[in-house]
Amino acid sequence: MQTIPNRQAMCEKLLELAETDRDIMVLTSDSRGSAAMAPFAKQYPEQFVETGIAEQNIVGIAAGLAHSGKIPFVTSPACFLSMRSIEQIKVDVAYSGTNVKLIGISGGVSYGALGMSHHSLQDYAVTRAIPGLTVVIPADRHETKKLTEALVKHDGGAYVRIGRNPVDDVYESEDYEFEIGKAVRLQDGEHLTLIAVGETVRVALDAAELMAKQGIRSRVINMHTIKPLDEEAILSAARETGFIITLEEHSIYGGLGAAVAEVTSRACPVPVHILGIPDEPAIAGKTSEIFRHYGLSAENVLSIAQERLAKKGQPG
Repeated sequence: MQTIPNRQAMCEKLLELAETDRDIMVLTSDSRGSAAMAPFAKQYPEQFVETGIAEQNIVGIAAGLAHSGKIPFVTSPACFLSMRSIEQIKVDVAYSGTNVKLIGISGGVSYGALGMSHHSLQDYAVTRAIPGLTVVIPADRHETKKLTEALVKHDGGAYVRIGRNPVDDVYESEDYEFEIGKAVRLQDGEHLTLIAVGETVRVALDAAELMAKQGIRSRVINMHTIKPLDEEAILSAARETGFIITLEEHSIYGGLGAAVAEVTSRACPVPVHILGIPDEPAIAGKTSEIFRHYGLSAENVLSIAQERLAKKGQPG
């Protein structure tokens, strides 16, 4: 199984697309290295802008470029882009209706050892509350490339979070249908549903594999788009399986789990177990260590499922 960082996959696809589309531009905030965009800067210097450490300015510059007909991709650390630049995102991008693609790199706990100042665990909550802003988090390199193509065609502002480290493949290739706002059902099952986003999709698939060995058939949904949310996929899961576990590299407040619970509470109330980072400064450490500490592991998901299903007298 090949593993490369999603940021590298995005650069590779942008290099390919920019060859024929000169309106594509990349902007970095002293982050071309961490964004893996150095090859783009070298190959297309006239389509590249370096602003230095000026996260608020970079959003305003990108909005101006978008008003001029360009398709700007802002690549900046998610912890700064989603917090320090949030007013510019709200006003210059969303409210103004500009076609800016905001790429929050090294998202979640990618900067694990640097602690809370560099963790971005509130970005789903903040960005999905802004009218007119699409929010997407790809699961692997294949989905990142599909998303990059879709973003070039998508008219409007978008916030995308990608991690820093290599991630295991979720898909075998890019040969599948990807649509912003349309969840992907990766596996069928009737005992419960796992809904995951970003790098936790791989965790969900691994958990489903463990469950299968225990006779538990779980549905697995990749909810790559937090906004607009695929409500029908959620309601189908609620009606047909009766229990949902959500997984996210984000605070348990305001993210994927909250969005799923909002939908089910309105139309099909079922138990929803939200698995993410609790209301505390996340510990410092490697991503894998932080995931294990907070139960974002296949083994813990299995345990949660077994406990719930035991109460219902089902397999597990």
